[in-house]
Order: sequence, then C-alpha cells, then structure tokens
Amino acid sequence: MKRRCSFCAFITAAVIAFFCAGAASAQQKIYDFEIVNTYPHDPQAFTQGLFFLDGFLYESTGLKGLSSIRKTDIATGEVLQKYDMPDAYFGEGITDWKNRIVQITWRSQTGFVYDLKSFKQKQKFTYPGEGWGVTQDGKRLIMSDGTADLRFLDPNSLREIGRVTVNLRGKPIPQLNELEYINGEVFANVWRSDLIVRINPETGDVTGVIDLRKLRSALPAGSNAEVLNGVAYDAKAGRLFVTGKLWPKLFEIKLVEQKLEE
Repeated sequence: MKRRCSFCAFITAAVIAFFCAGAASAQQKIYDFEIVNTYPHDPQAFTQGLFFLDGFLYESTGLKGLSSIRKTDIATGEVLQKYDMPDAYFGEGITDWKNRIVQITWRSQTGFVYDLKSFKQKQKFTYPGEGWGVTQDGKRLIMSDGTADLRFLDPNSLREIGRVTVNLRGKPIPQLNELEYINGEVFANVWRSDLIVRINPETGDVTGVIDLRKLRSALPAGSNAEVLNGVAYDAKAGRLFVTGKLWPKLFEIKLVEQKLEE
C-alpha cells in the first residue's frame, strides 16, 4: 500500500499558504466547494479510479486480492457489474476509450484493456515504473506514476508518446494519483492530502487547487474512511463527483472560487 511521503506536508499546508498569502493570480486560483448531492458508496471499496459514462459510474478498486473494476448505479450505490482481478495485481486507475476500459496496476508494470460492456479482457500491455491514475483527453491517454510527471500514451499502441512535469511556480508537485480530464484541464488527487490540483496538461502548470479538507466532516461518524481519491465528471450535465478510499459516500460538489485578499 502506498505510504505518506514527507513532501505531502508541503502539499497540504504550504500550497494553501502560498495561495492565501497573495500569490494567487488570474491564472492560479484556490477553490472551496458546496455539496450538491450525496450518494451511497461501497465502504469496502478501496477506490483507485473513477469515471462517469452514459449514466453510470465506473470504478476500480485496489489492494491485492480485492482489486476489481465495477459498474455502479450512482443513485443507489448498487454494483451492477463487477470483474475481480487476479490476486497478483493491485488495481489502480481506469478510464474509458471508445468502447473499452483501460486499467493500470501499481507495481506490476502491467495494464489491461477490457470490453466496456462485458468487462472481458481484450489486451494486456506493459510500461516502466509504477501506475497510479489514468484518464483521456479524446486524443491520448494521460497517466500518473506517483512522481510529478504526467505521461501521455497513444491509445492504440499504448506506448508512451511524451510527458510533462507538473509544477506550481516551478516547484514540482509529486504524488499525483487519480486523474480526470475536465474541460481542457487535468484534475489530479494528491496522494495523502485532501487536495485536488488543476493542471494545464500542455505545460504542466498548476492552475488551481481545490481544498476538500472540510468534506470529511460530511462523512458518517465512525467510518473507516481513508484518503480522498476519486474524481469523476458528467460532461453532459456538468456534474463533478468525488469520493475516497473506503468512503461510505460519494459527493456531487460545486466548486466555489475563494476570494483572496491582495
């Protein structure tokens, strides 16, 4: 299981302080949130990847022996379809590509392609290093590996075709985890923080930080909720969903830009 790194203290505290100290600009913003709706979520799901497509939520879960991909009714939380991975693999992020699901794994240097409808495995591929999160921008796959880099993969050959280093004013931001491509930006969970960074995928520049630390107060008392991890976007309705590992709730939220003193 991935562990906390000392740099995450910088992510959680210093990044917020950096913005609130007057460093925010028209290009870099900090966001609070409002809860729009709350939905049930499997409290046993160690969420690794999330996406919304055609009215359903697709999710990957991690941990060896418990890794899976699943299709869920967002309103009820009911798992409608599930594929359990072989015990040797620690499942990580997933994304859709045409009529398929692309999934990566943590340390096995192995990814899988499944049929979107049947979850039948269609292809296996390899990559160097670790796999954390994956999304797509309509032209290429975008993958995180636990560093400050985003890798770009050709969706057909599944080979790397480029990469960019994510940075905040020149400071690399590592521990990028679950990813979602939204309206030209990559939203990335930062491991072991309750923050999401918004990234320009062409330059790697952080354009904003979403502070979700207060979202934990909306979780039931006594839950075993771990780190925030899971971003999904309903492009047709403009709905943004977030959850976390072992969270009993999935939240639809609205972002609210914070007005900082100059």
